Amino acid sequence: MKTILLIEDDSALRENTAELLELSDYMVHSAPNGKIGIEVAKKQLPDLIVCDIMMPQVDGYGVLEAISLEPTTTHIPFIFLSAKTEHKEIRKGMDLGADDYLTKPFEEEDLLSAIESRLAKVKILSTMKETPSHTNEAEGDVRNLNELKNLFDDTGEILKFKKGEVIFKESAPSHRIFLILNGVVKSHKMEENGKELITALYKPDDFLGFTSFTDNIPYQETATAVEEVELAGISKNELNTILVQNQNVSLELMNVLTESVSEIKKQLLQMAYSSVRKKTAQTLLQFALLLNKKPEDAINISRSDLASVAGIAPESLIRTLSEFKKKGLIEIAGRNIKILQLESLAEVQ
Repeated sequence: MKTILLIEDDSALRENTAELLELSDYMVHSAPNGKIGIEVAKKQLPDLIVCDIMMPQVDGYGVLEAISLEPTTTHIPFIFLSAKTEHKEIRKGMDLGADDYLTKPFEEEDLLSAIESRLAKVKILSTMKETPSHTNEAEGDVRNLNELKNLFDDTGEILKFKKGEVIFKESAPSHRIFLILNGVVKSHKMEENGKELITALYKPDDFLGFTSFTDNIPYQETATAVEEVELAGISKNELNTILVQNQNVSLELMNVLTESVSEIKKQLLQMAYSSVRKKTAQTLLQFALLLNKKPEDAINISRSDLASVAGIAPESLIRTLSEFKKKGLIEIAGRNIKILQLESLAEVQ
């Protein structure tokens, strides 16, 4: 049985999360603050650590630093859990060596998926170390996914797009891969009847523009800025060179792309089987999360984009929004939508 150390100062969240993990067949050690968490980590040597950032005495960054400096704990996968959602805060945690970053409130399956993937990665890498390798990884300067993202930041071409501007079009040559630094991007295709179908939404720290690692396959979708967007782009050839030189980066990138496919599959299932009311509610919550909006902040998004992501007709979306407004779940002022009852909206069926 794998052991997990949960460091969280919110007692209710700590207890609920510990119960979730125990029900998923993990042995859980809990700590109410960073100082105690460091002591428990050194004593118990867990298989993985889930840690909040904002805590008394020692914050999450301090915990990660202490864990990284200790030879017996430096190898332990580390997942940040925090209400901080800004790109610079996420990057700060990843720069310190965190393996993943989940924002509150989080879905149970997202936490379990992150844990499972990190533990699987450790198993794969340990197997690779036991197997002789002819790859000279010392040739590459990029050793993990976070350093790859830093390479995009440091050496990539910085591109800025205004809201509604096209980043690349379907069927255009795919010579570059992008990392989103700021803003939200939608990928979409046009159906034969001229209706736009949004296939995915991308947030800061997501990669954009993958078609093939080796072949020069054109972009399969069009990408457009949902709000003001800043990207860093490098050539596909440069990325391929890095991946060939370092198996670890390749594995991490494959894991990211696999998780992205899982998210798209989940969205497609929602579009196919959920009710119109649930599709509308979940889409509102999805945009609020992607745009880093707090419940009291308004979401400025077109009705066509909402309808396209939800997979329903604009007319049905507008009727459902009116219903939510009458029930006091949301407030509408022009294009702006403000979520008034977050929990009630999340429970809509």
